[in-house]
Amino acid sequence: MSGGSGETSDADLVARVARGDRAALRLLFMRHHARVYRFVMRQTGSETMADDVANEVFLEVWRQAARFEGRAQVSTWLLGIARFKALSMLRKRSEEALDEGQAEAVADGADTPEVVTMKDDKASALRRFVDGLSDEHREVVDLAYYHGKSVTEIGDILAVPVATVKTRMFYARKKLGEALKAAGYDRGWP
Repeated sequence: MSGGSGETSDADLVARVARGDRAALRLLFMRHHARVYRFVMRQTGSETMADDVANEVFLEVWRQAARFEGRAQVSTWLLGIARFKALSMLRKRSEEALDEGQAEAVADGADTPEVVTMKDDKASALRRFVDGLSDEHREVVDLAYYHGKSVTEIGDILAVPVATVKTRMFYARKKLGEALKAAGYDRGWP
């Protein structure tokens, strides 16, 4: 859409959804589904789970729109819902016990050395190193650098204090810098 003045804000769309406006929900879905899907995909490593959770997020928006207080951006609220639902689904899945085939699929996410060599540029190396971080560190890096969220927004999404976000970011950046240096990328992480 060109002409920014004609575009309805996300907060206005949520208010319309709260009044039962299905068209507003469809528009929110079109604007944010891909972002929510990618976020959940990075959290779970499962396309099926990402698809399920992303769809559930918008069902939750339909149910909870009236409770949205506007203290955070709509995108931050959506990612918070997505994270909660993804963690719940992962917990349920682990309680049902992964069968050996699923466990192998989760564990075998690394590229072969030949593929790694072919992708030998800093961006793909960095992405691989981010994937290798602990869940807590990967979440903050993913939200900050790939979703453009502020430290405060990350704290809201993860339901942790800002100081915790900063600490996790510090250690994540340190680990990424060490990994990049060890791989021969002398300039390290920004």
